[in-house]
Amino acid sequence: MDGGMNDPLGPLCSIGELARRTGLTVKAIRFYSDRGIVPPTGRSPAGYRLYGADALARLDLVRTLRDLGVGLPDIRKVVAGELSLSEVAAAHADALAVQIRTLRLRHAVLTAVARRDSSPEEMDLMHRLARLSEDERRRLIDDFLDSVFAGSAGSAGSGAFVGIRRSFTPELPDNPEPEQIAAWVELAELSQDGEFRAVVRRLVEHLEAEQEGARGGGPRSGLVPTVRGLVGPVLAAGIEPGDGAAAPVVEALLAHDVHVLTRLEAVNDPRRERYTELLAVINGWPAPESSAPVLDWAVEAIRTRGKPPADVGGQDE
Repeated sequence: MDGGMNDPLGPLCSIGELARRTGLTVKAIRFYSDRGIVPPTGRSPAGYRLYGADALARLDLVRTLRDLGVGLPDIRKVVAGELSLSEVAAAHADALAVQIRTLRLRHAVLTAVARRDSSPEEMDLMHRLARLSEDERRRLIDDFLDSVFAGSAGSAGSGAFVGIRRSFTPELPDNPEPEQIAAWVELAELSQDGEFRAVVRRLVEHLEAEQEGARGGGPRSGLVPTVRGLVGPVLAAGIEPGDGAAAPVVEALLAHDVHVLTRLEAVNDPRRERYTELLAVINGWPAPESSAPVLDWAVEAIRTRGKPPADVGGQDE
């Protein structure tokens, strides 16, 4: 058994007394002592280690830093005065921030896998997408946007389409929430879908045609706002797409654009709306109002108008 000064409250105490005061084990204190973090002040006549009052303060500091995840090499430098406490705290705060982001990424991927009942291949893809660096994310999205804006004013870096392209761009924050990470993974997957790229490319072409029409004195309002304005009231009134009361709305839609049905079908692709929903989550924008109800109504109404009338039969000529 370690011995020490007769008065345990005196200037020096044994390792056993130090253990009782700190709540640490003798083995732990000896470990820190052997590594020069809490060196003994002297030895008893029997050769046992003796510690001064500063050992209590050092051990309290060591325990706190260890609880915070600081390694022994940095702890040794702090107690030796080679590093300031603020320097060590700042370095470890940065390291923890990286660890927290990594854990968030893992949580988002695992949550998405659980919700979607993903295959191992899908899980691997989601994991790789989540771990992309900021530059890698930018290149992935730029590739998507370059493919859908190819040949448009947006690809040239000037004109109104620059703003439209920017509105298609996700900006994952430095410290994203789990739902933002999950949204990024899903959006990145969606951006690699060749069919979805073709849909967005058609939308861009329609927007270009609309811009040209506006410059030539044609309709200036966009298709979706026009559909909301025309269809919203009749939808709220409970008018069905095949009702006679729907005819004026259909005529107004056709007057807006002779190719309105083709454009509506492209705009009404559920993947387009999902992209805008995910974009809002990632960028911290308000959730967009769904345009699906008015678009569905408009598409059905125009298709119904194009059908031949039903054969009533049973009448002589």
